[in-house]
Amino acid sequence: MIRIFFKELNGFLDSLIGYMVMGVFLVAIGLLTWVFPDTSVLDYGYADMDTLFSVGPFVLIFLIPAITMRSFAEEKKLGTLEWLLTKPVTEWSLVLGKFLASMALVTVSLLPTLIYYYSLRQLGNPIGNIDTPGIAGSYLGMILLSSVFCAVGVMGSALTANQIVSFILSAFLCLTFYTGLDTMAQLFSSGQQALWVKQMGMLYHYDAMSKGLIDTRDVVYFLSLTGVLLLGTRTILSGRSW
Repeated sequence: MIRIFFKELNGFLDSLIGYMVMGVFLVAIGLLTWVFPDTSVLDYGYADMDTLFSVGPFVLIFLIPAITMRSFAEEKKLGTLEWLLTKPVTEWSLVLGKFLASMALVTVSLLPTLIYYYSLRQLGNPIGNIDTPGIAGSYLGMILLSSVFCAVGVMGSALTANQIVSFILSAFLCLTFYTGLDTMAQLFSSGQQALWVKQMGMLYHYDAMSKGLIDTRDVVYFLSLTGVLLLGTRTILSGRSW
């Protein structure tokens, strides 16, 4: 798994993909947080990072599939996946190595945004007047959310040999998992039924973590969903007929 991890990570960093993903994410979030009038914290007047944590997931919905679309699709297209699986590499090692490499790139992309936290902390009146627990919970929530998106992307790449199809499929599934169930809940007239449907979606659990209260149920939800998606990817590889 370690070899697969470093192979994938080096593949990202040796090409423009990794740098483009990090650059686009940081530029987009930076403009939304500090420049655009409708979302700028300087115009809003409060020391918070709601823009990053509310808009960030929608940026990741498109950027993470761009990272993961080549994971298995490129291997299939080049005919190297069968060869790779004949080596002393288990399917789990292959899946986890590619997944963790994608997660590492996403995590590195998030790290520079800590500068935003420091800047807002200094701009607070008085200095330090910022909801640190809420921000910490939001960061954890975004990392867990990214893990699900990466798992979706890896699974989408395992389903096809076409990278474009993988990107479109993964982006659609990420959007559906994130907001689809929350939107579907509005179709129910019963408040209890609507709540149950909302609780099945990621947005409900992500919003709960952004309030600074780290509930183990929310963490278990994200980790379980990630595990199920990775298991699905491994099952796809096990039943390969390509």
